[in-house]
Amino acid sequence: FQLQASGGGLVQPGGSLRLSCVASGFTLEYYTSGWFRQAPGKEREAVSCISARGGRTAYADSFKGRFTISRDNAKNTLYLQMNSLKPEDTAVYFCAAAPSWHQPLDPRAYNYWGQGTQVTVSS
Repeated sequence: FQLQASGGGLVQPGGSLRLSCVASGFTLEYYTSGWFRQAPGKEREAVSCISARGGRTAYADSFKGRFTISRDNAKNTLYLQMNSLKPEDTAVYFCAAAPSWHQPLDPRAYNYWGQGTQVTVSS
């Protein structure tokens, strides 16, 4: 089971990025999927999650209205569209998969993790 995140990079404040996470070795469609992030010296925090069929989404309060999670089950891929980026969004972003929708914004609910992609927001 592998998750490969990509799409990070350096962006100016107010800019946008779209992160992708491709699953291999398993069918992502059957799993709740989420994005989390971790900044230097801080704990890993939830960004957003989406249910197995995509019918439900949840966002941590800091990201509502700016970030959008989606999935393309045909491509076995999870996405995170990030708009209006701020310097405080600088972090390593991780994708993850969980077997159910139970407490989907809790990192402990997730069994499978990608390696992370660095997002840096700076002028």
